[in-house]
Amino acid sequence: MTLVNIKSTIKAELMLASVAIFWGVTFLMMQDAIATVPVYAFLFYRFGLAFVIILAIAYKKVKQIRPKDIFYGFILGVILFFAYAAQTFALLYTQSSIVGFLTGLMVIFVPFFSYFIFRQQIPKKVIVGSILAAIGLYYLTMNSGLNFGFGEALGVFCALLFAFHLLYTDIFSKKCDIFVVVSTQLLVVALLSMLFSFIFEPHTFDIEFSETFFIALVVTSVFATAYAFLVQTYMQKFVTASKTVIIFILEPLSAAFYGVFVGGEVLLFWQLVGAGLIILATIISQI
Repeated sequence: MTLVNIKSTIKAELMLASVAIFWGVTFLMMQDAIATVPVYAFLFYRFGLAFVIILAIAYKKVKQIRPKDIFYGFILGVILFFAYAAQTFALLYTQSSIVGFLTGLMVIFVPFFSYFIFRQQIPKKVIVGSILAAIGLYYLTMNSGLNFGFGEALGVFCALLFAFHLLYTDIFSKKCDIFVVVSTQLLVVALLSMLFSFIFEPHTFDIEFSETFFIALVVTSVFATAYAFLVQTYMQKFVTASKTVIIFILEPLSAAFYGVFVGGEVLLFWQLVGAGLIILATIISQI
């Protein structure tokens, strides 16, 4: 690998880490927002505004719109929406800490599927990093026993979907127009969220537009959605899905530390051990 490639890879990994951090620090904002606004309605506004932002950036940059790019964006959007849907419904049946841990199992699923389905070679350091990250995630998020029921099954299904989203982003990013794929993906999630809101929620448009809602909407739309998925899609050109998923495990870590410094939460000893293992896993996978 040349010096230029190494620098590009390091830059891409740092950018992906910033995505994970944005997802983590916006978690509390999301919790506050959906306390007063239905979940799918909020996702509709969040992804809808993010779509408008990307559209405003992209309309001068896109030279042509190819059907295959729209198709790639549609596939990614459908997978991403149902991952969010599975995660949301899982929270109705089991604790958020358990859902967080099970969602994080994508750190194991991605290298497994990469090897057995997509026939990609996985470096041993990435396998070690994935195992350490999963163990660290368990200690960081789990504060009770794990009994496998319907909610837990949805959590695992959510992890599978997020894993395939990462893997297909890895494939599509190398042969598509990034702006077309990302904008299509965001639009698909917004429209499906609106549809699910109509079906399952009492309010979609006539919601309470509070200050908390607006702050959460703007921050999550700009940083945790428009920026995040644009960066993820582009930077996965340079970083494999198996390494990306380990970097993304920094999300619950950043959420935990943000909760400590902003929300006044306290991390227990084993949670700190889990945080240390996640950091160690990230370092090992990048060596």
